[in-house]
Amino acid sequence: MVKLLDNYLTDLDQFTEAGIAVPKYSQAEMVAATTQNPRWVHFGGGNLFRCFHAKVAQDLLNSRDLKSGIVVAETYDDGVIDQIYHPYNNRMLQVVMKQDGSYVETLIASVAESLYYNKQNTADWQRLCEIFEQPSLQMVTMSITEKGYQLTDINGELTAAARADIANQPDDAVTNMGAIARLLWARFNAGQLPIAMVSTDNFSENGQRFQDAILTIARGWVVNNIVPQEFVDYLQDTTKVTFPWSMIDRITPNPAENVAEQLAASGFEDTEIVHTAKHTNIAPFGNTEETHYLVIEDAFPNGRPALEQAGVILTDRETVNDADQMKVTACLNPLHTALAIFGCLLDYHSIAAELADQHLLTLIKQLGYREDLPVVKDPKIINPKEFIDQLITKRLPNKNIPDTPQRIASDTSQKIPVRYGVTLQHYLNAGRNVTELKAIPLIFAGWCRYLMALDDQGEAFQPSPDPLLATLQSYVADIKLGADVDVHQHLQPILSNKQIFGFNLYEIGLGEKVEQLFAQMIAGQGAVVATIVNTLEEK
Repeated sequence: MVKLLDNYLTDLDQFTEAGIAVPKYSQAEMVAATTQNPRWVHFGGGNLFRCFHAKVAQDLLNSRDLKSGIVVAETYDDGVIDQIYHPYNNRMLQVVMKQDGSYVETLIASVAESLYYNKQNTADWQRLCEIFEQPSLQMVTMSITEKGYQLTDINGELTAAARADIANQPDDAVTNMGAIARLLWARFNAGQLPIAMVSTDNFSENGQRFQDAILTIARGWVVNNIVPQEFVDYLQDTTKVTFPWSMIDRITPNPAENVAEQLAASGFEDTEIVHTAKHTNIAPFGNTEETHYLVIEDAFPNGRPALEQAGVILTDRETVNDADQMKVTACLNPLHTALAIFGCLLDYHSIAAELADQHLLTLIKQLGYREDLPVVKDPKIINPKEFIDQLITKRLPNKNIPDTPQRIASDTSQKIPVRYGVTLQHYLNAGRNVTELKAIPLIFAGWCRYLMALDDQGEAFQPSPDPLLATLQSYVADIKLGADVDVHQHLQPILSNKQIFGFNLYEIGLGEKVEQLFAQMIAGQGAVVATIVNTLEEK
């Protein structure tokens, strides 16, 4: 049996026998180089980072295009650092799950240092500040999910935590954005050193949202006489600080038991899946799909690694935005969310299994090909129709990927305005009647039905985590299947909320249609499937 901590340089045969590719560099030398000249910090130490960003760095280390590794800063879950990173010397096993059922396994050792970045952890809180004061630091990447950037509540008002960050000293920051603004303040004080702050989180115009959030904190500090206006000027000077936009795409489910079992059978020992106290599912290995894209705006004021040598597409902001909108707002994420909502309602626990359901297949084809594709802009670097073809015929049906609708349903309230609101805006901009849409209002109605936490057979299920779940569920809590209810009274507070949909749905003519579809879905057992069939006119 081979372990992550085994010496891959001297015991190469053990790894080869287990079918595991290993780094072509010394981890110890990489760590020393990173300590001396850090170049890359990443926020968010979860599964996507471990299976994607860390592999990009490893490829560059292998080719000698990069000499230092990544410093990982986890802002949410100290268990990730204490239970997964530190015990395994920051190593992990990447498992690429191919459609033919085979695995491609690679030992990743590109993380030089892992920190729990929280003011309660004074050592790491100070250590990351020291790293940000180094002139060699070129870029930050982020994978902290959409809610990690959130500074406002359901009504668009600053949260109590955000207000506290603005009122208090940088060292007292509690939000992600406040804590990162603190680091940029340290970099400013170290000589207004240049840096690129790259959000690689999975939502449109991510760089703009990142920049806006940081500026919200910084401007608040100026108003409260905590920092000078020159700090805000520094953040807005693109020769000093940039917030490049990006598009990322790689389906990376939580580590799966069946993958762990197959790894153990092939001779790999470290397969225990950790469920942290904060409900993160992570393991010494990560399982991910073969297909992947990372497109980044090429705006790096302090230089950058040769990312293109590891398959990253570097381009201008407009092309990034076109590629991102193609994927996030049209050709993948909206289809994923549709499957998540209806998968929970129809008691599916596998995305691949959902693709064998003709009703759900018809739904995502209607959404992707007939509603999203007609208004999406071709980014030229990726063909939108071919992207959807690949998604529906190869990626989503891949039974080797243990992805679930329950995972994807997390934080749906945060995803809707981007995944559907952008397409609605395109229709409105083109003067097209949104009431002619079928799939999008059906999905909205399905989500409202999902909030009832009853599946299509009337059985209770546990909704996935969502910051607005308790509030939203209160509006539908007393609805019973088969009962005669005033749907408008229940749904109006939800459907009129611009924070959730990007629009007041009644103002654009969709609110009533969603209400009608929801009314059909609560008629009784089996009403969800019946509504899908009737709406899409399946033959």
